[in-house]
Amino acid sequence: MTELLIYVNGDYVPKSKATTSIYDHGFLYGDGVFEGIRAYNGRVFKLGEHIDRLYDSAKAIALNIPLSKDEMSEAILETLRKNNLKDAYIRPIVSRGTGDLGLDPRKCKSPNVFIITQQWDAMYGDLYETGLKAVTVAVRRNAPDALSPNIKSLNYLNNILAKIEANEKGGDEAIFLDSRGFISEGSGDNVFCIKNGIILTPPTINNLKGITRSVAIEILSKLGYEVLERDISLFDLYTADEIFVTGTAAEAAPITLIDGRNVGNGSVGPITKQVADSFAEHTRSNGTKI
Repeated sequence: MTELLIYVNGDYVPKSKATTSIYDHGFLYGDGVFEGIRAYNGRVFKLGEHIDRLYDSAKAIALNIPLSKDEMSEAILETLRKNNLKDAYIRPIVSRGTGDLGLDPRKCKSPNVFIITQQWDAMYGDLYETGLKAVTVAVRRNAPDALSPNIKSLNYLNNILAKIEANEKGGDEAIFLDSRGFISEGSGDNVFCIKNGIILTPPTINNLKGITRSVAIEILSKLGYEVLERDISLFDLYTADEIFVTGTAAEAAPITLIDGRNVGNGSVGPITKQVADSFAEHTRSNGTKI
């Protein structure tokens, strides 16, 4: 089997040889940013929006990406071409670069840029049909005044701690609360809940400005539903008729059990199914051609 090629600072390197220095501050401190992007049927979905978010994350941490947005987009497309991928998960990564053991980013003279592309199947497999088990976790989502959840940084330990707790509790997904006790997001996705036909999702001050989240809101609007952005409590989730989460990797995934409580009647709800079906149809025919 031919080894996948990874983009490394302008070169295309076999996966086994795609490396960086142990003194890279991305490795030492999680100092860097990344994106998760999907390609469907030979098209990269929402490429421009993902590139914009990558550069916004970089700007927020004063990291200058050594490629223009157009150059980054072309590098992503070329990596897909070289790997002959038409349905894929794409991970552009920009680290601060090689420095020393100190924290000072000025010691890192040049950022490193990597692009990983690989085949990707449905993240949750058969659970899209039956629903995920979600659990709320004790660890709180990073506070916006400490490390904004809107910076998609290489330091994902907050998310990993939540995933560890969910694993220990037998959950398929973790649900974060914010520092005030309101619902923030999942370990890697945004949350929607539905009650009596009213659809709620938290404002993005305490969770990532999800691109799939935005698509879901557009889909719901076209289906005739209004989405309200407001603080959501645990009570709202426990008494919801339907809950679903959205994310680049997760797509639109139903939650049918939360903290041991059935969501609605314990099966995938009709509005959730509409969103999932519409999202799948939308991704098959929209995006930047590879």
